[in-house]
Amino acid sequence: MGELAVRELPLFPLPDVVLFPQEVLPLHIFEPRYRMLLRTVMADDQRFGVVRWDPQTQAMASVGCCAEILHCQTQDDDRSNIVTMGQQRFRVLEIVREAPFRVGLVSWIEDDPEASHEELEVLASDVGQALRDVVELTGKLIGKPASLPSDLPDLPRELSFWIGAHLGGPVADHQQALLEITDTGERLRQEYELLDQTRRQLAARTVLKDTFQPQ
Repeated sequence: MGELAVRELPLFPLPDVVLFPQEVLPLHIFEPRYRMLLRTVMADDQRFGVVRWDPQTQAMASVGCCAEILHCQTQDDDRSNIVTMGQQRFRVLEIVREAPFRVGLVSWIEDDPEASHEELEVLASDVGQALRDVVELTGKLIGKPASLPSDLPDLPRELSFWIGAHLGGPVADHQQALLEITDTGERLRQEYELLDQTRRQLAARTVLKDTFQPQ
């Protein structure tokens, strides 16, 4: 993986936020402890861990995503606006320090290369079609054409992360679970099921709308 398998990483727990690899996350830093975290990581390798904090259970997830700071603008009052990008995922092995900010001992995790290339290509194609159908049906329902971005990833792993990050609604409740999966094929299969279910619901609503549309 090109880095030490285990390292200490400053952690930034965020309520209901799940960061995926290659996704951009802007943050406003204002709490004193996170100003200190920012100063520390800017003086080091400009990386920290974003981990989902569940406000309901008051618990931090055990898997997060490393965020690299791309841009940092600090204001006169020491508040900062930063732009970060998700890098590799990690598992929190233990918390080694709580103050002045949380630091975890983490190990990097990657997807296992289990499925064949051809199998992943087929899965990615099915997921891509379901995604296009959902976007098209949503556009019909709201009466405004919708389209996918032109730079949608075509590699199966990257596509699975993009869907996990960008799809709201039914997928949003599954974001943390999708982040934690270490099998690209399994992540795509679960996303297909969610998209297919949404597609069926939208198709039924579209039929109803067309049926009761004033002539």
